[in-house]
Amino acid sequence: MRIALVGTRGVPARYGGFETAAEEIGRRLVERGHEVVVYCRNADPEQVEYLGMELVHLRSLRLKFSETLTHTAMSLMHLRSRPVDVAVVFNAANAPLLPIVRRRGIPVAVHVDGLESLRAKWGGIGRAYYKKAEKVAVRWADELIADARGIQEHYALTYGVSSRLIAYGAPLLYDRPDHRLEELGLRSARYHLVVARFEPENCIDVIVDGYQQSEAELPLIVVGSAPYGNRYRQRVESRAANDERVRLLGPVWDQELLDQLYAHASSYVHGHSVGGTNPSLLRAMGAGAPVIAIDVRFTREVLEDTGVFFRGPSDLAGLISGAEADPKAARERGRRGRERAASAYVWEDVVDDYERMCQRLHEDAQS
Repeated sequence: MRIALVGTRGVPARYGGFETAAEEIGRRLVERGHEVVVYCRNADPEQVEYLGMELVHLRSLRLKFSETLTHTAMSLMHLRSRPVDVAVVFNAANAPLLPIVRRRGIPVAVHVDGLESLRAKWGGIGRAYYKKAEKVAVRWADELIADARGIQEHYALTYGVSSRLIAYGAPLLYDRPDHRLEELGLRSARYHLVVARFEPENCIDVIVDGYQQSEAELPLIVVGSAPYGNRYRQRVESRAANDERVRLLGPVWDQELLDQLYAHASSYVHGHSVGGTNPSLLRAMGAGAPVIAIDVRFTREVLEDTGVFFRGPSDLAGLISGAEADPKAARERGRRGRERAASAYVWEDVVDDYERMCQRLHEDAQS
């Protein structure tokens, strides 16, 4: 089959869950003999192939809400002139654009992501748009993909429709060296780690507050950026400014260094509150990092009994202090978390599901 992946920033993956999914799924589909084209933005326009995938670079408006929509619209219009058997569109926000390719008879699966209408960054108009887009996705997509049971339940209860559950895979990081940590003045098992975009629903401010209330002696290392300059980042920076233990590194694009940060953390603190199955959480689990996670249904679903959970700064403070007081117990949680990732979040299983789905959509379109 010839399969198009649309709606992400593209590959190589350097940004988030959709990009990671496009890279991991796309390259494996290529290995299985399929042709995969990935539509990209904000990437190197000179790179036209990556891991066997064809890359198509198109422009977009560099604005918070319109960037995804304008790029997806251009991508789908470009698809109309290409021989494509199945299109996989990431992000329910793009659903109103589906008629562009449906008129050509191309079957479309939509990966709906998390509960975007709950994200504070969008404001009232943006959240209303996402609610409308969800309804459109239900009506026009040939298949809905949810990466967590909580997302499946949302669409079943809200719209009375079923969706296909396909989570992400977890990279398994065994025996990673720690020599790159010296560049940051860090030592193995001597820091707490956060990796997240600076957005309110990722609760970085709550994590910093909880850490500052704790009795922690090890520093808190925060990796992440604000894709669009915002007040939220300024809020976090102001809280961290008076505590030298809190270090805001900004984005880390060097995968080797980032993997070493995950693999050698005393604990990984995860505050993503409204997404589905989060790739950063899976990477931490696959690295064996002891996880302290915000108590929401998505993190409970992924971690089960391999993590500990916080609801606010005060209980997070106790969990961080506890991780330092009993590192042996923390390491055991990390070990069990990696075992769960290795059994429940396997990329080859994910690609099996995508391949079967695309094959069925292609056959249905031809019948």
